[in-house]
Amino acid sequence: MVNFDEDTLDGIFAALADSTRRRVLADLQQGAASVSDLARPHAMSLPAFLKHLRVLEDAGLIARAKDGRVVNCTLSPEPMRTASDWLARYEKFWSGQLDSLARYLYHEEEIHPCKTETPHKPTPPSNSGSGGASTPRSSASGAPGRTRKR
Repeated sequence: MVNFDEDTLDGIFAALADSTRRRVLADLQQGAASVSDLARPHAMSLPAFLKHLRVLEDAGLIARAKDGRVVNCTLSPEPMRTASDWLARYEKFWSGQLDSLARYLYHEEEIHPCKTETPHKPTPPSNSGSGGASTPRSSASGAPGRTRKR
C-alpha cells in the first residue's frame, strides 16, 4: 500500500476546491500562459487572482517562471497524479462494494422473483371526526367571483 503525505494531499485538494483555480488548470492544459492572459477571463482584481495562483503554486500544481517582464505559468502534472492515485484506491474499494451488492441483488431476484401485483385501488377518505355519514364535497367550482379593478 502506498502512503500519501497528508499535508500534500490537503494542499492539492484545497487548491482544487475552488472553481477559479480549476479553470486556471483547464486553461493551462492548452500550454503555458502569461499571468495576464490567465487573469483576463476572471472578474476579479489582479491581486485577488494572484492569490489563486499562489495557492496553485504552493500545491505544486503550477510553476511560474519570469521571462523579462512577463510571468508565465505552466501545469505541473505530478501533484495531480498523486491525487489521482489516492482516489484510485477508493475507487477500487467502492467498485468492489458495488459489484458485491449487484451479485447479492441478482441472487435475491433469482430466489425471490418479483411478482406482478394487482393495482391498488385507493380507498375513499374516512370522516374521522363525526362518526356518521356526510355528503361528499362537490368537485365542481361555482361561478367566477367579481374581479378587482386596477
